[in-house]
Amino acid sequence: MSAPPGPLLLVGPQRSGTTALGAALSAAVAAAGGCFTVNGKLPYLLRRWWTPADVAAAHLRADEAAHALARVPPYGDGAGAWLGRARAALLAGARRAADGRAAPTVAEEARRICAEAYAAEPWGDKYNEYLLDLPWLDAVFPDARWIFLVRDPAETVASMLAWPRDKPWNPAHAAAASAKWAHWASRWLEFRARVPPERRCELDYADLCDGRAEGLAELVGVETAPFLTGLRRSAADRPRPPLGPRALDVRAALARLRILGEPAGTTR
Repeated sequence: MSAPPGPLLLVGPQRSGTTALGAALSAAVAAAGGCFTVNGKLPYLLRRWWTPADVAAAHLRADEAAHALARVPPYGDGAGAWLGRARAALLAGARRAADGRAAPTVAEEARRICAEAYAAEPWGDKYNEYLLDLPWLDAVFPDARWIFLVRDPAETVASMLAWPRDKPWNPAHAAAASAKWAHWASRWLEFRARVPPERRCELDYADLCDGRAEGLAELVGVETAPFLTGLRRSAADRPRPPLGPRALDVRAALARLRILGEPAGTTR
C-alpha cells in the first residue's frame, strides 16, 4: 500500500476520540516500521521555542522544549525511544544555532529536528492543539497528511463535563464547553481548503466505532483496520446538554460537508 509522502498529523477538538485513534495509528504505523506518537507535540513546542527572534539571537531554547516533552511524556509504540531522540535532536539544534550552523529558516530547522527525532518513515503525531497552529504547520510541513477526527458535539460537550476537574483548561459548564468545541472545530473548517483532498481524511468518531474508516488506510499508507477494533462510543445514557448557537452552526457545516453525520431526531 502506498501513500503520499509527508508526516501524518492527527487533529480534532478535545474529547473527540483522537487519543484512541492516535493509539491505534501508533500501533499500525509501528508495525510498518514507522513512528507515530500520541501527544508528542514537538512541532507545537518548536512553534513557541524556535522563533525568528530566537534565530537572530542564535539561541534555540532546547531546555524549555525538552522539559515540556518530558513533563507529560507522549505515549504510543516506541514513545520512550522517541523521547530520547527528540531530546537529542533539540540539543543538536541548539548547538547548531549557537555555532551559526542552523538552517537559514525556522521551517527548515524545525523539519530537521523533527526528522532526527522520528528517524523513520512514515512518521507523525496526534496533538489536539495543532488545531491552533494550522497555518504555521502547513508552512513548515507543506506535504503533511492530515487526519481530522470529530465527534458529535453533544457527546463531546458531555465528555468534557464528565472529565476530571484537574484539567484547568477544560470548561466547567456546558456553555463554555459548547463554545470551545465550536471554535476548535471551526479552525479546521477555515483551513481544510488549503489541503488537497488526497492529503486529508475527515472522520466521524461514530463511524470509526461502527467499523467505517473511509480513506484512512489509503492516506496513512498502512493497513489500519485490524488496529481500530477497540474504539467504543460513550454511554448512551450520559446526559447531553443543549448546544449553543455557534456550535449548532459549526455542526451543520460539518454535516453539509458529510464530515459529521446527522444524529437521529435532529431538528433545527
